Amino acid sequence: MTRSRIYPQRPLLAASLAVFRDNRVLLAQRFVPPLENRFTLPGGLVEVGETLEQAALREMMEEVGVTSRILGFNRHVEVIERDAQDVVKHHYVIASFVGAWVAGEGVIGPEAQAVVWVDRNELLRLPVTDHLPPLLDAAWEIAEAHGVPC
Repeated sequence: MTRSRIYPQRPLLAASLAVFRDNRVLLAQRFVPPLENRFTLPGGLVEVGETLEQAALREMMEEVGVTSRILGFNRHVEVIERDAQDVVKHHYVIASFVGAWVAGEGVIGPEAQAVVWVDRNELLRLPVTDHLPPLLDAAWEIAEAHGVPC
């Protein structure tokens, strides 16, 4: 991780994507800070000249090898982590989208030590990020509204 992501001078803009396939959502288990060893949505930083949707789709492909299409915007998530001295160590603002699976099974990647497709019940048994359950509740509603079986 580069120094610019640790103790940043400003919040970092990122995008994530909840992709649905066969009544399941794709999650990746992080092995780098912040939120290491927890399952969450694949995502990452937005690059200059890239839209939020483009970033979400690119990160999904780069991190886990899955091609998808955007169904809609879900909501934003803020991840703020402080050190023992209460100084901000990580600060991300994440635009989270909902998508439908197009191709790819999901593979481990540069930041993911595990990739799983889970249904709503399986989600309850995983170590997930704090923001994930309410985020996915809303994502399931959006996917169902677009006719994607969830």
